[in-house]
Amino acid sequence: MTSAAERPVSSGSTSHFAISDTHHSDPQRQATGVYVTVHGHFYQPPRENPYLDAIERQPSAAPFHDWNERIHWECYRPNAFARVLNDQGEVVGIVNNYEYMSFNIGPTLMSWLERYDVEVYQRILEADAKSCQRLNGHGNAIAQVYNHIIMPLANEQDKYTQIRWGKADFRSRFGRDPEGMWLAETAVDYATLKALVAEGIKFIVLAPSQAQRCRPFPTQNDPQAEWHEVGGSQIDPTRPYRCYLRGDRTENLSDQLPIPNEQCPYIDIFFYDGPISRDMGFSDVVYNSHHFAGRVGAAVRGDHRQSQLISVATDGETFGHHKKGTEKTLAYAFTTEFPQHGWTVTNFAHYLSVNSPTWEVELKPVTAWSCAHGVDRWQDDCGCGGEGGIWHQKWRRPLRNALNWLRDQLVTVYEEYGQEFFRDPWLARNEYIDVVSDRSASNVSRFLSRHQTHRLTAAEQVDALRLLEMQRHALLMFTSCGWFFEELSRPEGTQILRYAARALELAEDVAGVQLEKGFIKRLSAAPSNVETFKHGAEVYRQLVQTAQISFKQVAAHYAITSIFNGQGSAPGHHQKRIYCYTVNEVDYQLQRMGALTLAVGHLKLVSDITWESENLVFAVLHLGGWDFHCCIQMFTGRRNYSQLREKLFSALQQASAAQTILVMTQMFNGDAYNLQNLFAEERHRIMRLLSQETLSRLDQLYTQAYRDNYGVIMAFHRDELAVPQELQVAAEMALGYRCMTTLRSLEQDVTEPVLVWNHILELEAIATETKHLRCRLNIPEGKQILEQLILRLLWRLLHDSNGSFATDIQCLERLIDVAYQLNIGISLHQSQELYFNCLQSQIIPFCLTNQEDNTQCQNLLKLGQKLRVDVSNILSQLGF
Repeated sequence: MTSAAERPVSSGSTSHFAISDTHHSDPQRQATGVYVTVHGHFYQPPRENPYLDAIERQPSAAPFHDWNERIHWECYRPNAFARVLNDQGEVVGIVNNYEYMSFNIGPTLMSWLERYDVEVYQRILEADAKSCQRLNGHGNAIAQVYNHIIMPLANEQDKYTQIRWGKADFRSRFGRDPEGMWLAETAVDYATLKALVAEGIKFIVLAPSQAQRCRPFPTQNDPQAEWHEVGGSQIDPTRPYRCYLRGDRTENLSDQLPIPNEQCPYIDIFFYDGPISRDMGFSDVVYNSHHFAGRVGAAVRGDHRQSQLISVATDGETFGHHKKGTEKTLAYAFTTEFPQHGWTVTNFAHYLSVNSPTWEVELKPVTAWSCAHGVDRWQDDCGCGGEGGIWHQKWRRPLRNALNWLRDQLVTVYEEYGQEFFRDPWLARNEYIDVVSDRSASNVSRFLSRHQTHRLTAAEQVDALRLLEMQRHALLMFTSCGWFFEELSRPEGTQILRYAARALELAEDVAGVQLEKGFIKRLSAAPSNVETFKHGAEVYRQLVQTAQISFKQVAAHYAITSIFNGQGSAPGHHQKRIYCYTVNEVDYQLQRMGALTLAVGHLKLVSDITWESENLVFAVLHLGGWDFHCCIQMFTGRRNYSQLREKLFSALQQASAAQTILVMTQMFNGDAYNLQNLFAEERHRIMRLLSQETLSRLDQLYTQAYRDNYGVIMAFHRDELAVPQELQVAAEMALGYRCMTTLRSLEQDVTEPVLVWNHILELEAIATETKHLRCRLNIPEGKQILEQLILRLLWRLLHDSNGSFATDIQCLERLIDVAYQLNIGISLHQSQELYFNCLQSQIIPFCLTNQEDNTQCQNLLKLGQKLRVDVSNILSQLGF
């Protein structure tokens, strides 16, 4: 076995990696020996467009769609299927790291995971359930304040809502109440502790630098136990502490209750090991599990205490995203290294259950783990976040002031108008998380019925939901990432301003208040480091106001895309969703005249979030290529709509684009929309469609040039001369085109064995040519197709071979071989996970009970070798 650095993961059984117990007593029920907890804080800031409730493409995350997706494939999924490898790089185990590590996953990230990769989402839930079984009902997961706001800087209402939303989201996913809660940036003050205690949170995790002093519990024999000053991070992190909330913390009341008792409210606190945690983030200790275990072992106290906890904490994204492959380190450490030392892998809640605090701690007044100046990183130019750079952070204080002012204005609006709709507006807000997690009409109706002061009309329901959304965005605009970095105009700062803009808009919709000018004026006091912007007001005008979306823009999006989607062609199919809007197509007609295409329609748009709706009429003229002219206006009646439609189609009959546009201008008031006004995802799709004809012609030209010059290219290679760039590009483009054509055909014909073989033979020929001509194929779509085809064929082989086993396995092996030969960066991780799971549950039992059928069993096991799964033990056991 190699040590941790070399170990990856897949799905399936981890039976031969069971965590052992070397203690005579049961460390799960009685505190004895050394316990180890590795905590991962998994979090991504909310990135959704406030108007679409979806994350749009982020080019900086390429080749992935957005940063959530990129980090998912680098971290969240690898930790759910963490591989353990042997010296040959073969998979010997697949570990669900979430089953062994303490973790919190931000609610906004969990919502995204649930939508994007339900398999990983379920693995996380299952991991918590299994840790509950292993650790006497104490799961690895802890909650998080909802959208990562800095709690000491929040007002009291926001503190409680953040905790309640975090608890409710946790309960809805894990099926239990959280015992602990992660505070954003571990930022804490005593007001935050008071709110946590009031909401039933038992413990939190902090940095050692946040403790001020500690002492053993006073006893009858020692009622004046001595305080130990630990303000320089000297606190012993191997034990839990109890923090009592003794009245007003602005005074020193430590001696008023010489013997703390259960009547004094308290919360328990774990302080993670600072040096090890720092090394995990900023050294190479987590690249090797043996080194990692050695670093943990060095922290074990040799003072013969009955038990101790070595706990470390860091951003969960460290494992795989920031430090590639280190999820393998964790997997091997959890399943092999730590148990070999006789250490019990646990979580904070379980350790607390077997080892209650015997020491008391007092905290510094206001602190966080990522700022040496209290929480100034999120409100002042303290220098944190701008280390080594020349940019200032003078914008932080004015930004905080502007958002605080806006929050207070929105509170006034909410309380004044909310009392018209809700019996208790703040209770309604605290329970609105139930709607955020389930926006079905039936659930929203139940929520409104539960909180309404009277039976709300349709218009009142809209305003009630607008008010609640206003408050949701008022919470989101305080997401800590907006202040974390060096410049206001970064995506994080822009994002929280977009939430503020949406809250402003909703306030105006409900109350008619004009708050935006006052907000912008305050932003102008926030100096930007970027000359283009100068200050926050310009950031808001250039990056936020330009991104606002109206119902008319949604209608324009629908209208332009309808030219390509064939709306109106299927009778009875008149409803479609565009992000968080439902489009009811009342009428739609399309006519073509030469190169011109005109579509006219009547839509009813409904927001799935606020239930507001608009009846709109559109006309869109496609002049060919990239040119579109689209107009939108309110629906004013069937008669007016019929007349408008008739005049427009009459103008089209003249086959004159100018005449049609003139009539459109006369009939519609307001702005015209074009391709640029489409939402990015659909705009990019249509751009690809419009480019397809040109690209097809180019592919044919490259192919012809390649064929005509094949002999010339080969001559250059024979004489070891550099091939002219033009010819090399032609070869690579032609072979890439041929490969993609073959893969798409294989995808369509995958259920036809004869055709599949023909396509594989063609791929092998392409791979051979590519190698001889030293070509590099750039076909990311082809890589995805091949990975999914191999996974699909493997699933069919293992679960539905239909008597064609020999053919299927031979076909699969050849496809795997050619996938590697094409050298396009193929990843077989998901196929490995499927095979490894079936190896334990199906393949080994089959081989052991059907040893007379050596051929089929041997082929199955050799397939495992091809997938880089270690099957050597079963091969030798069966004598192969």
